[in-house]
Amino acid sequence: MTSFFFKMIFRLLASLPLSWLHGLGALLGRIIFVLSKPYAARTRENLRHSHLAANENHYATLLTQTIAEAGKSIIELPWLWSRPLEQISAKVQSCEGWKYIEAARNSGKGIVFFTPHWGCFEITSLYVGQHLPVTCLYRSPKQGWLETVMRNGRERGLVRLATADVSGVRALYKALKRGEAIGLLPDQVPSQGEGEWVDFFARPAYTMTLSGRLAESSGAAVLLVYAERLPRGEGYKLRVEPLPLDFSKSVPLQINQALERVIAISPAQYLWSYNRYKIPCGVQPPAAREQAC
Repeated sequence: MTSFFFKMIFRLLASLPLSWLHGLGALLGRIIFVLSKPYAARTRENLRHSHLAANENHYATLLTQTIAEAGKSIIELPWLWSRPLEQISAKVQSCEGWKYIEAARNSGKGIVFFTPHWGCFEITSLYVGQHLPVTCLYRSPKQGWLETVMRNGRERGLVRLATADVSGVRALYKALKRGEAIGLLPDQVPSQGEGEWVDFFARPAYTMTLSGRLAESSGAAVLLVYAERLPRGEGYKLRVEPLPLDFSKSVPLQINQALERVIAISPAQYLWSYNRYKIPCGVQPPAAREQAC
């Protein structure tokens, strides 16, 4: 009964204009923030410790905007996962840096796309996947019905999904070997043995090492791709830029520093509620403190 109810709500939301959804999303963000104390506390803490606010007034403004943007990121999913790809592409008002994708394709060595939890990260693969094959790593949701909805919404065009396990990693390597593209969320907290502690906004964050290994072993081009959410439901602004990596130094640190630059474009559009600084089970913490699994 619960899954049926959510599916009906999902279909209803998907039928609404994007501008309406973003308006509802801002309200939803505030409701979640008020009702969930852990969510609110983590959002406040992560945003404050980023030091992206110039003063207390600026912090208060950013927090209000962050709450609204987080709600939009949730409620726009039915629209993104259900609307025809042509309608989704039409909402991309501009795409800067596509020439870097073309240059990478011409090299024939594959592409590693990095997309942070910033702006509308869901639209990046849908847009790119209309032009070239891309295999994206993802984690299965706990709800079984949502797994089907998610896969149906994401696996369209030339997009294929790979689960975050050994078989999924093999799929990424095979895609690069074929000269295709892969997509990763580099600020997603990895499991034990799959990351290292490096700074993210001057705080130790357990950061995946897989992304660097994939890039180094394949010789693929590494590109940042991210989509800024425009106001009033006008759509999205897509950007692509190269990320040159020095493999003699910490690759996770270089990636985090690049993500910090992207986030600073519009700090409110980062998903500050994400538990980026958690200590995964079995991972030795960077300093003496209680381990939280």
